[in-house]
Order: sequence, then C-alpha cells, then structure tokens
Amino acid sequence: MTQEPHPHSDKHEFRAEALSLWRITFAPATWALHFVLCYALVSLSCIHGTPPVAITRSALILATLAALAVIALLGWRSYRHWAPGRTGRLTHPYGTPEHRHHFLGHAAFLLAIISAIGVVFVALPLLVIGGCQ
Repeated sequence: MTQEPHPHSDKHEFRAEALSLWRITFAPATWALHFVLCYALVSLSCIHGTPPVAITRSALILATLAALAVIALLGWRSYRHWAPGRTGRLTHPYGTPEHRHHFLGHAAFLLAIISAIGVVFVALPLLVIGGCQ
C-alpha cells in the first residue's frame, strides 16, 4: 500500500524554490542599483555642480559600503543555503529536490561574489580620480 503524498507538500516545496530563485537576483540587483546611483550622482555633480564633488564622493563611498554589506549578507545567507559544511559535499551527482535546493544556494553565493567584485570596480574611480575634468 503506497501512501498518497500530502497535497500541500508540493506547494510548500514550490514556495521554497520560488524564494530561492528570487534570492539569486538580489545581489546582482544591488550591484545594478549601485551602478546607476554612482553614475547618476557623478554626472549630476559634474554637469550642474550640485551636490559638490566632495560630498558626492563621500556619499557614494558610503553607498558602496552599504551595497557591499548587503551583498555580504546575501552571500552569507546563500552560503548557508548551499550548506557545503553541513552536507560535507561540494557537488551532488544525483538530482534530488534537496540537491537542486542546495544548487540554488550555490548559484546565489557565486552571484554574490561576482556582484561584490562589480561594486568594487564601479567604486574604484571614486577613489582614483580626483574630480570632474
């Protein structure tokens, strides 16, 4: 006699996976927002002079630190979602729902690393270039 699966178990699994798919987008979205903020404020500062370049640079350095903090938090949560320390495996040769769940955490963790690198590269001109020329 086979047990019938609980009708709400599929909904619960789908909800958890849908949330995991959203988490994959949060770090790149943070990077994109940081990119737009940096270029918009610097262009306004250089063209109109308001706000002054020094204030713009300080604000964007703070925004960069905030973006890196958000991405670090997302990366940490994704690493815990991936759980290589708990499972003892970095890869999973069989495609069970549990393994796919861990893969989404792995993908989100790697995207968080790439997003952090992107934020740093967008912010480098703030530290290197003196002002508008």
